[in-house]
Amino acid sequence: MLDINFIRQNPIKVKEGCQKKQVEVDIDLLLKLDEKRRKYLKEVEDLRAKENQLSNLIEKEKKPEKKKELIGKAQEIKKKIKEEELYLKGVSEEFEKLMLKIPNPPSDEVPSGKDEKDNLVLREVGKIPKFDFKSKDYLTISENLDLIDVKRAAKTSGSRFGFLKGEAVLLEFALVKFVFDNLTKEGFVPVLPPVMLKEEMARGTGYFEASDKEEAYFIPTDNLFLVGTSEQSLIAMHADEIFDQIELPKRYLGFSTCFRREAGSYGKDTKGILRVHQFDKIEMVSFSIPEDSIKEHQLFLKMEEKLMQALKIPYRVVQICTGDLGRPAAAKYDIEAWIPFEARYRETHSTSNCTDFQARRLNIRYRAKDGKINFVHILNGTAFAIGRTLIALIENYQQKDGSIKIPEVLQNYLPFKEIRR
Repeated sequence: MLDINFIRQNPIKVKEGCQKKQVEVDIDLLLKLDEKRRKYLKEVEDLRAKENQLSNLIEKEKKPEKKKELIGKAQEIKKKIKEEELYLKGVSEEFEKLMLKIPNPPSDEVPSGKDEKDNLVLREVGKIPKFDFKSKDYLTISENLDLIDVKRAAKTSGSRFGFLKGEAVLLEFALVKFVFDNLTKEGFVPVLPPVMLKEEMARGTGYFEASDKEEAYFIPTDNLFLVGTSEQSLIAMHADEIFDQIELPKRYLGFSTCFRREAGSYGKDTKGILRVHQFDKIEMVSFSIPEDSIKEHQLFLKMEEKLMQALKIPYRVVQICTGDLGRPAAAKYDIEAWIPFEARYRETHSTSNCTDFQARRLNIRYRAKDGKINFVHILNGTAFAIGRTLIALIENYQQKDGSIKIPEVLQNYLPFKEIRR
C-alpha cells in the first residue's frame, strides 16, 4: 500500500495515479476516515492517560469515601474507552479496506494510455524466419510428434490443460537448467518455493484485490491461495523482516508450477497451451534499496533479453502504458516473441518495478548504513514461462519435414539435436 503521509501530502497525485490506472478509489473519503481515525485514536490515548492517573491516585488514596469516588470515575473512563475503541475499530476497518484498493501510482516515465493498444514498442530484435514451406502452428507440430496432448487432458481435467510428453519434457528441463546456469552467475539464489499462500500473505503481494482475486484459485477449507507466479511466495518469504543494507540487492530465482483461472479470457486462446490454468514458470525477484531499483529493473530486462537472444528467437520490447500496468507495478516492460504461424508477437516475459508498494503491505524493510530503517523496493521478472517459450521455440525452429531443430545453446543439455518421428 502507499504511505498515508504521502497520500495526505499528495492527494491530487494519488487521485491522478488511480485515474491513470483506471481504478476507482474515493481518496476524499479515505482522508476523512483518516481524520476520524486519528481523532478517535487521540481520544483513546487521552482517556488511557487519565485512567493511569486515576489508578495512581486510587493506589495512594487513604480515605475510603474519596477512594470510592475515584474508582467510580475510573469505571466511567473504562466504559468510555470501550466505546471509543469500538468507533476506532469500525473506522480503521473502513480505512484499511480503502487503503488496500489504492494502486501503486505509475512512475513519471511510464507512457499514458488506456490499454495494451497504447503500449510503446521500444525495439525489435532478431531476424524473423522466412520458411520455404508453409509453416504450421505449434499444436499441429506437437501433436504430430506426440509432444503435447490437450485432448486427453480435457478428458482428465477439463479445458485449458495439457499433457507435456516425451522430448518436450526433456526440453522443459533443459530450459530450466539453462536459465539456472546463467542467472546464478548474476547472484540469483535458486529457490523451489511453496505453491500455496496464506490469505494475509497473498493479500500482501497486491495481486489479490478486486478483479485480480478472480484470477486466483482459493481453497476455503485451508484458507490458502494457489500462487499465480512463484514471485508471490518469494516476496512473502521475507514478510516482517529487516535486511541489512549490505545484503541488498537480494536476488532470487524461483521455479514453480503456477495456477490461474484465466477469468477474463473466455473465448481467447482456448486451444492448446498458450493460456492454461496450470503452467511452469521461472521467475526473478529482487529486494533493492530505493536508489537502485531503476537500475535493477534495467538489469532484469537485460537478463530477459539475454536469454531470448541466446535462444535466437525474434522478439520485441514493449513499455507498458499506465492503463495496462496492473495494481502493484510502478513501471513495467514486456517481451513479446515472434510467433510465425500467427505472424505476430506474443507476450512471453514481463518485468515490473513495484517500488515499496508490496514492501509496505508485507512490512519488508532494510537498515541503512546510517542506522535508519526504510522500506525496500521489490522487483520481479519472468526468466521463462515454460509453455509460452516452448510455443515460440517450436514455431521458430520448425523444419519442412515436421521436425523441430533444437537451439544450439540447449543442445548440451539434451541427448538429441532435433525432435522428429
